[in-house]
Amino acid sequence: MSNYRRADAPGACYFFTVVTFRRRNILTDEGFRVWLRNALNNTRKRYPFTIDVWVLMTNHVHLLCTPRAHNAVSLMMQSLGRQYVRYFNFSYKRSGSLWEGRFKSCLVQEDNYLLHLYRYIELNPVRAGMVKHPSDYSWSSYPVNTLGKESTLCTAHPLYLALASEP
Repeated sequence: MSNYRRADAPGACYFFTVVTFRRRNILTDEGFRVWLRNALNNTRKRYPFTIDVWVLMTNHVHLLCTPRAHNAVSLMMQSLGRQYVRYFNFSYKRSGSLWEGRFKSCLVQEDNYLLHLYRYIELNPVRAGMVKHPSDYSWSSYPVNTLGKESTLCTAHPLYLALASEP
């Protein structure tokens, strides 16, 4: 199977999904989740992009990102994936990939789709039956985007911020 060419439009918003191999629940350990969130934040600082929305599930990760330069998000996803695989494999004394192929990406072209993705991503733990309310889940951007908590990891998209602005 050949690789398809990814859209690359700096300043545009993209929806990303990376899935664990055979959808195994390998993102369950609290320490590994902390490590992955910190690695995501460090990688975000290294490459020019913003993270608008995110969630770490037990077998996949969703991100809504806005790259600021060509190839920024592809380089970020590649770097993050490799870092986590090395860390996980070293910790469990194993080898091989953790991911089910390449990450999936979708250019977000409609404003209403961007807002839909905010809900979709941050409500993912609720739909999965992990929590009753998204505020009960520690591994998403919900506390930042909805409750106003401080974060160095994500920055709300201007369209989302415009929902709260007064006329």
